[in-house]
Amino acid sequence: MNLDFSQIVPYIPFILEGIGATLKFVSVSILAGFILGTILAIFKITGFWPLKVFADVYTSIFRGTPLILQLMIIYLAVPQLTGYDISAFLSAVLAFGLNSAAYVSEIIRAGIMAVDKGQTEAAKALGVPYRAMMLNIILPQAFKNILPALMNEFITLTKESALVSTIGYLDLMRRAQIAGADIYRNFEPLFFAGVIYWVMVTILTLAGRYVERRMRQSD
Repeated sequence: MNLDFSQIVPYIPFILEGIGATLKFVSVSILAGFILGTILAIFKITGFWPLKVFADVYTSIFRGTPLILQLMIIYLAVPQLTGYDISAFLSAVLAFGLNSAAYVSEIIRAGIMAVDKGQTEAAKALGVPYRAMMLNIILPQAFKNILPALMNEFITLTKESALVSTIGYLDLMRRAQIAGADIYRNFEPLFFAGVIYWVMVTILTLAGRYVERRMRQSD
């Protein structure tokens, strides 16, 4: 087999820098997706139909089209329409955050609907305002039930982050591609990047299981 990992040794620091770049935009995207997804989930269960329709249409669009298409529209098409040049980092955050929000909203909606209706009825009977009821009673119980699903979404987002290499963002995948082009060998740097992705996903998986166990113990 024509393998020589020694040739990528000089590029290892360069590739490793991609971990920080990847985690930077993924973290911001996860936070944005979680916040927006929570808002959309509340819209979906509200009695005010315009908000419900908006949330349903939003989810349908972002779940029904490829993530890479959404990324390309934000990075290439939006500047054409607005004249505003969007950076690769901002494009990645917007595309991944908006896309993740659609999936997170469905996860949280399902979690809210799974909470015993008696909790809502009791809160209303006690005169608890809707906002306080959602923040202090319903959502905390829902999050305990949906934590595994949320972690799976965040793990999927981390793996799909490699798509940003298509717009030139210097993430882990893009740096591995650059290293491969420089030494005219693609397997070694891509394999090295694959190992790093696997380690990151494994750490996220273990962290999720740890948090889930702690939350169960607190019940």
